[in-house]
Amino acid sequence: MTLTQEKERYTYADYLGWDEDFRAEIIDGALYVSEPPATYHQDISMNLSLKIGNFLAGKPGKVYAAPFGVRLFPQEDHSDKTVLEPDLVVICDTSKLDERGCNGAPDMVIEILSPSTARKDVLYKFYKYLRAGVREYWVVDPDTETVQVNLLEHDRYTTQTYRGFDPETMDEADRQYAQESIPVLVLPGLVIDFKTIFAGKNY
Repeated sequence: MTLTQEKERYTYADYLGWDEDFRAEIIDGALYVSEPPATYHQDISMNLSLKIGNFLAGKPGKVYAAPFGVRLFPQEDHSDKTVLEPDLVVICDTSKLDERGCNGAPDMVIEILSPSTARKDVLYKFYKYLRAGVREYWVVDPDTETVQVNLLEHDRYTTQTYRGFDPETMDEADRQYAQESIPVLVLPGLVIDFKTIFAGKNY
């Protein structure tokens, strides 16, 4: 889609007028157009969404994959200047949902890094999720096959980076981060096998 009018600042009202196949985010009024994700990126997204979705079957809560709009700071007049499309979101309070996405902070957000989005995900969006009160924020890096888990505690994120346990390749410094599984704290009882996150790459 080509924007009919380029603007210096955009709002959710503009977002509502875009075609559904136009993937873009607005952060503080600035427009960020998304490139199509790589195949491995989509493998990881599918692996995680299946694990979370199967766990939520028959339980309250929903998991959604991008493109799915999230208004972290919704305004009734649609003047809010930040609308994000995380790779995956978990929403326990389904009253936040409407036909266009989520109004308010999801309980969990997962972003899968790509070269074109890494800076935005680890810097700009990190602070937006923190300010909005997203309780659990995962940053998945396909290149290093690591997962950074950020947990909200007293208005701050405590951060831990996990990598899979491979005693044949890792050095002593890496062993402190090695895990066979990662618990999802906003969904008590869900533990995701680390190897299944990055399974399926055969190209």
